[in-house]
Amino acid sequence: MSITATELKANLGKYLLLAATEDVFITRNGKTIAKLTSPYQNKLDIVDSLYGSIPADVTLEEAREERLDRI
Repeated sequence: MSITATELKANLGKYLLLAATEDVFITRNGKTIAKLTSPYQNKLDIVDSLYGSIPADVTLEEAREERLDRI
């Protein structure tokens, strides 16, 4: 759901309750400036979103080396 900053100010309680079940994006002048979300978001949703971000043929050692090369 996307709302304006003015709408958030006018109905903060409503959107705090709504944020428990879905993300609320706050916009100003048509641009997203913030996201209101629950701190208790389902951790499995996070894991599912990350699944596949590392190719299956990359070993743990290769991933470590690549991470250390960026430092």
